[in-house]
Amino acid sequence: MAATTTTPVSARRPRSFVRVAGPDAEALLQRLVSNDVAALGVGESCEALLLTPKARVIAPLRIVRRDEQDFLLLSEPELGERVRSHLRRLRLASRAEVEAEEHESHVLLGECVETSVSALRIPVSDYGVPAVEVIGAAPPPAETQELTEDELELLRIEAGTPRYGREIDERVLPAEAGLVERSVSFTKGCYPGQEPIARLHHRGHANRRLRVLELDAEEPPAYDAEVRSGERVVGRVTSVARREDGRLVGLAYVRVDVPADAELTVGGAPARQLR
Repeated sequence: MAATTTTPVSARRPRSFVRVAGPDAEALLQRLVSNDVAALGVGESCEALLLTPKARVIAPLRIVRRDEQDFLLLSEPELGERVRSHLRRLRLASRAEVEAEEHESHVLLGECVETSVSALRIPVSDYGVPAVEVIGAAPPPAETQELTEDELELLRIEAGTPRYGREIDERVLPAEAGLVERSVSFTKGCYPGQEPIARLHHRGHANRRLRVLELDAEEPPAYDAEVRSGERVVGRVTSVARREDGRLVGLAYVRVDVPADAELTVGGAPARQLR
């Protein structure tokens, strides 16, 4: 039965898709990704990471179990071939197919919206409001308010959600980006990158964390612009968007020893941590 809502809001979500299917699909993913894929029931999903042995992110993933032996992996558009080739290289003798798929993806914000019964619906927490990602069937255009790419980006930034290529790159540890809470199981078996993640989690802490900043500037700062506390460089900006009122809000990595109410500047303009 289809679900409905009074004011559905939709935005296109560019994605790459990789299918992993076969008798050994679960075992292959379980030994290569950071979350507990074996715990998923049919129709359930989880966030996960493909990592290097030093716990640097190869690709962030959302994994959906479509059937007992059939998984669909969602990642950013530019990462599809990286994910496919990485899994194929490491599958060894596993009886599992690893192939790209093509689908349309939309994010629906707010209450559930009516969709085709054939659509795959995945709960997401990236935008600060209840949302589902719908794979395989776009919502009826006449019944939805369509958000622009910039509007969806603003929601992501205000929610503090990291994105590959902005907040996530080879310089960043998962704990710094808040990915451990979202994408890591500490009870499953071994996977590449497990040891440094577990060591940091149990014995230490990250030196910086991703923060949401409000910027009192006329123009958005450049990517990697320095965040300063007095004369001291305490972080760097990764994403910026403009609100309807004209004010700028952004994401930045800031040292954990910087107080929440510290007076900060970016490019000489005042900035403050919202969270």
